[in-house]
Amino acid sequence: MSYRNRTAALASAAALAGSAVLMAAPTARAEVVDVNYQCKTPIGDKSAVSPIDIKGARSGSGYRITMSWQKGVSSSPVELGKGAMTPSATIALGGADSGTLTVTGPANDAAIPANTPIKINDLSGTYTPKKSGEVTFTAGVLTIKALGTTTTCTPTNDPGPSLTLDVTAASGGGATGSTQDGGSGPGSGAGDDLPQTGPEDSAVALGTLGGTVLLAGAAGALWLSRRHRTARVRH
Repeated sequence: MSYRNRTAALASAAALAGSAVLMAAPTARAEVVDVNYQCKTPIGDKSAVSPIDIKGARSGSGYRITMSWQKGVSSSPVELGKGAMTPSATIALGGADSGTLTVTGPANDAAIPANTPIKINDLSGTYTPKKSGEVTFTAGVLTIKALGTTTTCTPTNDPGPSLTLDVTAASGGGATGSTQDGGSGPGSGAGDDLPQTGPEDSAVALGTLGGTVLLAGAAGALWLSRRHRTARVRH
């Protein structure tokens, strides 16, 4: 094979390797989904619609899942003092996995006035997949405990997934599926330094990796080119 043909072949191989890495890498799709909650409260039924956002970040052999509410839900006829309200929720798993993941968070850090929509802090938990593949995460039942009472809010509009994530099961892991984690949201420190798995972060990371592969291939081609020229001069 001539020198030019060898150089072209090396460049093509590097480009193909970069493309293969991009195609094989995990992907994530996230979107904010409106959830219509019907709440059973101690003083009667209430309803509220809140956009729900779910994000995931790799954490050890599992994934740190964080659920966020963009609007308040339900309300209380009396003021809820600081620390009087504790929320938790379930997330329905679909696709390659099934069941539910429980996410929890801290009590309210400020008083909530009477007859005011209750703002839910971010809730989080650790999901440990039992199978590798594409898993969906959909908002489930929200539970609010306050002043010795319990309010349950159930989605009634069959919301779609807020997150679709390609997961990898830990090698040799058990078949326990999702795990419950008493995490206290983003301020808990667990997984805080991990990159989010939203589409933009994935694209940046994958683009960098693909670029590294291409640069490595180009460097190899340049080295061979210089060696070939040196050999020609010596002869």
